[in-house]
Amino acid sequence: MSKPITLLYFAWLRERIGLAHEEIVLPDDVDTVEALIGYLRARGPRYAEALRPHETIRCAINQDFVEAGSRIHANDEVAFFPPVTGG
Repeated sequence: MSKPITLLYFAWLRERIGLAHEEIVLPDDVDTVEALIGYLRARGPRYAEALRPHETIRCAINQDFVEAGSRIHANDEVAFFPPVTGG
């Protein structure tokens, strides 16, 4: 069964990808944040550049910070953003 999700992109990720948000349907085998990043990188050069492996990217599912191995479920809201620094 495929999973519809909402993706949100913030700061320079939004600029590099060219979208603030999008709704996509994930295939069954994309079930973790790590798998989602790989899936998105394969979608094209904008995603591959923004989600490069050496970039530090934070992720939240339904507004809770998560790790790369966290599971993604149907109708989740997944947000990607760079780390926040204080000053």
